[in-house]
Amino acid sequence: MFSPDSRAELDQILKRYPDKRSAILPTLYLAQRDYGYLTPKAMQEVAELLELDPTEVNTVAAFYTLFYREPVGKFVIQVCEDLPCALCGAEKIVSHLRERLGIEVGETTADGLFTLQTVMCVAGCDRAPVMQVNLKYFEGLTPESVDKILEELRSRSPEEEK
Repeated sequence: MFSPDSRAELDQILKRYPDKRSAILPTLYLAQRDYGYLTPKAMQEVAELLELDPTEVNTVAAFYTLFYREPVGKFVIQVCEDLPCALCGAEKIVSHLRERLGIEVGETTADGLFTLQTVMCVAGCDRAPVMQVNLKYFEGLTPESVDKILEELRSRSPEEEK
């Protein structure tokens, strides 16, 4: 079930939309925040709250790369592999991350801290190669800058992520 805070937030969100269906994206984000990822139970709850068919909710969740249908790490690293990033060294960045994290693309570190993904286009072509960690962009990446980013992420306290 949604937390009391999320239910209150959902009530405010629903006031902004004339049709509940239009609130599907923010409602999915709330569910993901509460459940950690979009479990079948979470998507069923979203469908019930918005009076939608569960298939519609599942379809939307499957379309967007920032909705996770499996458990992910505290930090989800998404490296862009679209053409501009590929031409500027995205493959080298992915390889470096795989080595540093000790995981393959699509996996999560044993400590639950990092999940590594590749995606097509994060809209930072002019500053390639680019990755985003959760919702923060990092541009013009080099193996050295990636090491600094990982070090900084590892040093964060849980309170900083709220």
